[in-house]
Order: sequence, then C-alpha cells, then structure tokens
Amino acid sequence: MRFIGRKEELKNLENAYSKNCFQMCVLYGRRRIGKTTLIKEFCKNKEFIYFTAVKGSISRNIELFSEVVVNHFLPGVAGVKFNDLKDIISFVSNNIKDKKLVFVIDELPYLAQADESFLSLLQVEIDSKWQDSKMFLILSGSSVSFMEQEILSSKSPIYGRRTMQIDLKPFNYLEAAEFVKDYSLEEKAITYGVTGGIAKYLEMFDENISLDENLINLYFTSSGFLYEEPHNLLVQEFKNAPVYDDVIYAVAGGANRANEIKDKTKMESTSVHNVLDNLMKTRIIEKDYCITDEKNNKKVRYNLKDGMFLFWYKFIPRGIPAIEVGNGEQYYYSQVKPFLHEYMGEIFEKMAHNYVLMNAFNSNMPFVVSEVGKWNGSNPKKKEQTDIDVVGINQTLKKALIGECKFKNSPIDKGIVEQLLDRNGLIDNKYTIERYFLFSLNGFSEWVKENAEELRLTLITLEEMYK
Repeated sequence: MRFIGRKEELKNLENAYSKNCFQMCVLYGRRRIGKTTLIKEFCKNKEFIYFTAVKGSISRNIELFSEVVVNHFLPGVAGVKFNDLKDIISFVSNNIKDKKLVFVIDELPYLAQADESFLSLLQVEIDSKWQDSKMFLILSGSSVSFMEQEILSSKSPIYGRRTMQIDLKPFNYLEAAEFVKDYSLEEKAITYGVTGGIAKYLEMFDENISLDENLINLYFTSSGFLYEEPHNLLVQEFKNAPVYDDVIYAVAGGANRANEIKDKTKMESTSVHNVLDNLMKTRIIEKDYCITDEKNNKKVRYNLKDGMFLFWYKFIPRGIPAIEVGNGEQYYYSQVKPFLHEYMGEIFEKMAHNYVLMNAFNSNMPFVVSEVGKWNGSNPKKKEQTDIDVVGINQTLKKALIGECKFKNSPIDKGIVEQLLDRNGLIDNKYTIERYFLFSLNGFSEWVKENAEELRLTLITLEEMYK
C-alpha cells in the first residue's frame, strides 16, 4: 500500500527528529484516520520501539509491552519478564544510552486507564532521565477527549513536556482524490463524500472496479467493511451506544436543533445535550453557527461532521432487510444511486468552503478570506427562512463574498443567479458583498457565462476545484 498525503505532518516530525535532543510528540485523532500509518512511515529507516496498548487488564498490557521492549533490546532472549510498567520504563531508560530512539506508545488512553499512575511515572522518567537523551517519544491515541483533557491539559502530569502536537484531521477532498486517481472528478467527489476523507475507508476503495461496485461491496453487503462500522465505533466509544445511535439517526433525518432532537428521540433535554457534547468530542457531530451571528443560539444547528456516518445513516438503516437477504445490490441501484447527487449537496458545500480557504490568498479571490461558513436566517422581502451556502468574510476589511453550490446534472442557470443576487443584504449589513461565487458540478448556462463579469460572478467548476 503506497503512502498518501500527510506531507506537512511528516515534514514537522522530521524537523523535530533532526534536533539532537529529547522530543515529545502528542499525536491524536479519531479512529481509522491514519495515525498508525503516519507513525510507521515516519519510523522507516530509524531505530524505534512501537507498542500498542490494548483495551484490557494492566497485566495483559504489561505482558505485551514487555515482549516489545525485550525483543528490541534483547532479541532472541526468552524468559525476561517485568512485574510492572515502572520496571519496563526503567529498562528502556537504562538501555537507550546515547541512542537516537523513536519510542512510540500507541493507544495511550488504554494504558493510562488501566494504570492511573502511568502518566505520573512517565513524568518522573522524562524529567529525571529522558530530558537529557536523544529520545523521540510519541504518545498517540484515538480517544480525542482523553488526549485533550488528560494529556494536553494543564491538569496532566506530563503537561509542559511535549515539544509538538499533531491533531490528525481527515483528508480534504483533494487529498482523498489521490486514493482513486483513475476515477472521474465526479466519482472522486462522491468517494470523498461517502468516506469523509478518513484514511482507512479510502484505502478500502479498489481503483480497479467502479464506484458503484465499491459502494456495494463496502456498504451494501452484509460482510462489507463499512456495513457495521458506525455500530462498532459507537460501542468502542460509549457504554450506552444505542442512545447515541438514536441521536445520530435523528440528526441525519433532519432534526438539527436540540429541541427537535429531544422531540424525535423522546429523551430529556439534559441527556440530549450530554450526548451531543460527547458526539462533538469524538467529531461525529459538529455544531454549526451562522457565520455573522455566532452568538445567536436560535441559529445553532447540529450536523453530522463525519461523512461515513452521514452516508450510512442516510441510506443503510432502511436497507438492512434487503441487504441481510442478499439484495443489497438491487437496493443500492434503486434506492441509493438515484439520490447520490442530492446526498452530495451538503458535502459539496463543505468542499466549496474548503476551496475558498485554500485559495484565500490567490488572485481569483476579491480579498483575503479569513473565515468561511454558512448563513441562515429570514428573508424579509419574501417572508421566509433561507440559507446561504457559502459566506466568506474578512472581519478587518468588513468585506464578504457569498455563494451557491449545485451538485446536479443540469448547469446553473439564470434562476439560480437571481436567487443568489436576491440574498444580497441578508447577512450583517456591516459587510460589503464584493463578489458572488457559483460552484457547479455540470457547468453554467450560456446566459450565466455571458453575464458573469457584469454581475460580479465567479464561476467555479469541479475541474477548477480539483486543479
């Protein structure tokens, strides 16, 4: 498997490694995002110890940790055992001497939860011995909340010891396209949309078969890798997984406000907020604010941030009976494929936001865009609620751009342009609208192209987005 992306992260790791002194990197991100792949790529051609903690007893972790350490320093020697973690860490300290060693403890939360004294033990060892060594310590974990609250926060015993941290994020739509190079741009976008840019899911796509075949094999077959993935992840993260399942299902079904989720799930308000908070910590759900009115709680919406969860909850639950009896392929072609463009609407908006930010300093932007988001509110002229798909602002200059996104077979025409122009004046009147942006899967009508300059329209095709 070829290594894809993560150029910036690798560069930062290599820069830190080039310093002949103690380094400590805290690396974290949601499960399947590619932490282990990144670390192993970095460890190539270096001396390293790599231990992955397991969810289980401290005795089991000590046994596995012992094997890894002994095999590194005393290869072929049998019968060496350690009584506790302190003995293992001391053994490492006594054997590194002047070695430039990468020491990786992966899934650290499992180890720290199995032995609550482990972080304090690490702190003592770092302060008394490792600070003067050439060790490169990498502490990695999939529990984002644990890594942020117990490792990086000021209450942690090892607070202040890190020299760098990497919060590993999903691949953006451009990086995700590297996994399916031979696909069309539309297929690349959909691949990104159904995986959320998560490395493991992208790796599962086989470039030698069609997008349809990949989706059927992964999602719509009872043995498919992603068929039970959300359930598996929720069970790993939460004790009462069915409750979290109910909330995610409600959000995926269009209940985007706390009171709507409460009504749909029949849960108490406090419980709903607790579940939403935990889902945000694990980055499954995100809280969306109106970009120019962030303090207005009435405009807050909860949306699925994770693309795999969004796709799964949109299409899999009602297809389970068909999939379980072997009719997943027929279900996909009749009940899913015809609605993929509709599904991609929300994803395409996020791609557009990403495009604007990536090009914030380019000449095709009317000003330097510092923030991008959506706007929602009322349209006094039409006396109705409305959204603006893309709003890019510069708070210092008080300038803005607004845009519309259409992931459809038909080109954007005059009617869509008129709708967008009609939204001028809806966002905060402190901002001057400098330009209107249109993002289209299938181009623009002749009228739109002919009038673009006069109407201050910037026309962005999928080709332009992937350039």
